[in-house]
Amino acid sequence: MLESIRKHSQSWIAKVILVLITVPFALFGVDSYLKNAGSGAEVAKINGEPITVQEFGKALQDARGNLKDKTDPALLDQPEFRSALLDKLINQHLLRAEIKRGGYVVSDEQLSKLIVSLPEFQKNGQFSQEVYDQALAVNKFTPNRFEEMMRHDLLLQQVRDGITSTAFTSKVAQDTALQARSQQREVSVATLHSADFLTQAKVSADEIKAYYDKHQDEFRVPEQVRIEYVAFSNNNLIATMTVSDEEAKDFYQQNAAKFQGDEERHASHILITFGGKTDAAAKAAAKEKALKVLAEVKKSPNQFEAIAKKYSQDPGSAEKGGDLGAVKRGLMVKPFEEAVFSMAPGSISDLVETEFGYHIIKLTEVKGGTPAFEEARSQIRAELMFQKSQMKFAEEAEKFSNTVYEQSSSLKPAADAHQLQVQQSGWMSRQDVAKFFKNNEKISSAVFSDEVKKDKRNTEAVEIAPNTLVAARVIESRPSSKKPFDEVKSGIESSLQLLQASKLARDQGEKLAVSLNQGHEDAALEWTSPVKIDRSNLQGLSEGIMMKAFQTDVGKLPAYVGAAAKDGGYVLIRVSKVEDGFQQLDAAAKEAHASEYQAALREEYLQAYLKTLRANAKVQINQELLKRKDNAG
Repeated sequence: MLESIRKHSQSWIAKVILVLITVPFALFGVDSYLKNAGSGAEVAKINGEPITVQEFGKALQDARGNLKDKTDPALLDQPEFRSALLDKLINQHLLRAEIKRGGYVVSDEQLSKLIVSLPEFQKNGQFSQEVYDQALAVNKFTPNRFEEMMRHDLLLQQVRDGITSTAFTSKVAQDTALQARSQQREVSVATLHSADFLTQAKVSADEIKAYYDKHQDEFRVPEQVRIEYVAFSNNNLIATMTVSDEEAKDFYQQNAAKFQGDEERHASHILITFGGKTDAAAKAAAKEKALKVLAEVKKSPNQFEAIAKKYSQDPGSAEKGGDLGAVKRGLMVKPFEEAVFSMAPGSISDLVETEFGYHIIKLTEVKGGTPAFEEARSQIRAELMFQKSQMKFAEEAEKFSNTVYEQSSSLKPAADAHQLQVQQSGWMSRQDVAKFFKNNEKISSAVFSDEVKKDKRNTEAVEIAPNTLVAARVIESRPSSKKPFDEVKSGIESSLQLLQASKLARDQGEKLAVSLNQGHEDAALEWTSPVKIDRSNLQGLSEGIMMKAFQTDVGKLPAYVGAAAKDGGYVLIRVSKVEDGFQQLDAAAKEAHASEYQAALREEYLQAYLKTLRANAKVQINQELLKRKDNAG
């Protein structure tokens, strides 16, 4: 909860930055999701208590806003991310139920002590009521709302602390774990590649035929069709649209705001806040102070920067003389934006009231600006042509669909009526057809229906993309069939040889591991240069090799162990030296290791507790809603 205060306590304008993070996700994600599913729809239910689409959507907004600069946004659309986020919400609901069941309480005194101790609200080492009021006002929290949220956080912490405090382990067990973690082993590897055994791998004709007979499905060609199709899109209509100069000028005048996106204005301001209060007396006091500051500014406009440093209550810009940098439309609260974009460079505004207080604004520079009509003419004509093509498509789409249906024995009438070309495909399976038409299963199912495939009738017109309709017709078809043995036998032979070569490599590797542990060296083996590894520093080796190396009995060195390689070969692992890294650690490092161990143990206890709560709860998840992409933005 305090992340909000910490994140936004630096400047009133930070709220505007938050809008940049949250609004796009709200517009393109949650809004459409709520329209489709309804804000009351339930993504999950815990003992009858719902997690609504609205709650889940807000959690997605918050998570994506917080993470968008730290990770690939595409990863946040993955099912694993959604499931993890839902698990977090479920855990919060379960903990809230535990708070209620256990009768946990936080007294007003406990809450007060915590708040006054927080560094976010301190000035010169002491709690400042002024800083507290300003921070809450900037973040749009009332004192009651903020204290309620802090009380809830404390209650959750009580539950967590009650569980994690039981996570105790002896120093002996702790040191044993740390010794294992810090131990280092000198390791080298030798690889037996399966390709080196291919010449020894012999596969008979009978084995190849037996594999073919036993694995019929591997060699079956699915049912296929060749189709002809016609696609009708608004793209077909764009070139036929005309736009007059009068239409373009009207559009330019009616949509002036659309052409102002590149304009930037460099501004500074002095902010006098309401002191965290919203009553008339507080506003009047703030206005009186702001008018005095405004009078001083108008008397000495060249001293704006010094006056801002002296009086401005915006902690993020005051020390910079009120400088806000370059701002664009859509970033500021409306009254502030209207004032900034109505001013001339070098001018100073009268008082501008916003929810944050009273502003005195100085505009220093204007960059960009609204392009003249001649500059925007091409862009406007293109946009109007596209708009007209969409409207024309909407009018013609029904005619196209009706023609395809009513004259179902041929696609030519529909193509001729709309000046389209009938195109043909090669042989395609059901899956190929769907993939060809933008992964559209509907048209694939239609093509392979008896009415279309056997009776040679047109499919209905199917929308495969916005403003794009496709109708298809089967030219010829062929049933599912098995590939002839002669066609696939060479491929089967190669596969069986590779499998046999892998087995030969594995058998040889296992024999060598036994022989090496008995003290018999093999000069033919090519070992890599030894590297010193621990459980967190693999020195380029795979995690599988690291785990095998640390599982190896090192009572006698060198020690050898083997493991199957990913390419079907075999890896021999030699451990030639073991070092006790624990003894090399200084006291500070050992203490840090011990703290990490204890933190991991506490986390394990907490997760086990949450798993128990969940196991004893009735949790229902609406998988269809959870997987929907339109709730992620």
